[in-house]
Amino acid sequence: MKRTLQLLICIVLITSCSKTDINNDHGFYYWRSKLNLTKNEQQALNNSKVPNLYTRFFDVVKEDNQFLEVGVISIDNDLSINKKIVPVIFITNETWFNIQPNEIELLANKVNDHINKIKANNKIDLASEIQIDSDWTTSTRNDYFKFLTTLKKVSKKNVTCTLRLHQIKDKLQTGIPPVEKMYLMCYATSSPLVNQVQNSILDVKTLKLYLKNLDEYPVKLDVALPIYSWGIVTNHVGKKKLINALTAEELLQNKNFRKIDEHHFEVLKDDFYFGMYLNKGFKIKVEEIPEKDILESMTFINEKLDYKPLLIYYHLDERFTKNYNTLFQ
Repeated sequence: MKRTLQLLICIVLITSCSKTDINNDHGFYYWRSKLNLTKNEQQALNNSKVPNLYTRFFDVVKEDNQFLEVGVISIDNDLSINKKIVPVIFITNETWFNIQPNEIELLANKVNDHINKIKANNKIDLASEIQIDSDWTTSTRNDYFKFLTTLKKVSKKNVTCTLRLHQIKDKLQTGIPPVEKMYLMCYATSSPLVNQVQNSILDVKTLKLYLKNLDEYPVKLDVALPIYSWGIVTNHVGKKKLINALTAEELLQNKNFRKIDEHHFEVLKDDFYFGMYLNKGFKIKVEEIPEKDILESMTFINEKLDYKPLLIYYHLDERFTKNYNTLFQ
């Protein structure tokens, strides 16, 4: 009887230790060109506790000294969601090169006007927040920071921005943006276009090295973690290209691909696949994110911070959300 009781205690302990309950409220980014949710995506969104859907509205690029909005989102006329929408604007770092003070104000007004135009044309409910995504550097930080301050002034909204791993690691060089809250992007831990064993989307060991001094960052953070995947194609001479949103399941269901091991496949027939022409013999490495890596990453971050950050998954797409049911319960 005593031995049986000890065995039961051990089983309970092992089970409780193997399941990490991070308990962070979660929400989603939306990063497709048209805002149109499937039934499963609608359900995943409705079940989330964060009151916002972080939605990419458009990108800003600079061509011939002109600021251009590209990839502007279209919105389904029948869209009905129980969340407010936070417009997310991606601005290339090149936009800040040699920008003049009057151009910073011009760009801030241009971005704000275009957000309001999308809102008016689609009658959507926007949150009182605008999020800016830009991979600023030491040389562009001052102009970028002025833009954030100017946009807040002209929009009369709370302006937030994203924070990449290298920007938190090298905060003395890259500077601290003048915002009240930022979104820490816990992915792209390495380049997918170089030869490596690690997962380039998220390698937990690398993430922890970047974030070892996370508790010293002076701005409140929420956290973005990846649930997307991609394929890294290598041709016969070692050149690499990406196929976004590719999954191992898709390759396993296609007889023109041979599984080499858990993450690697070989093309068996010349043809167009996933919008790209692939030759026989090309290799594909599929990078997907195990649920355990998300749990370990958030456990580490929670231990570093003295508050519970929101967890915003990148991004809302049923091809990915169906693989993480336990995270979204």
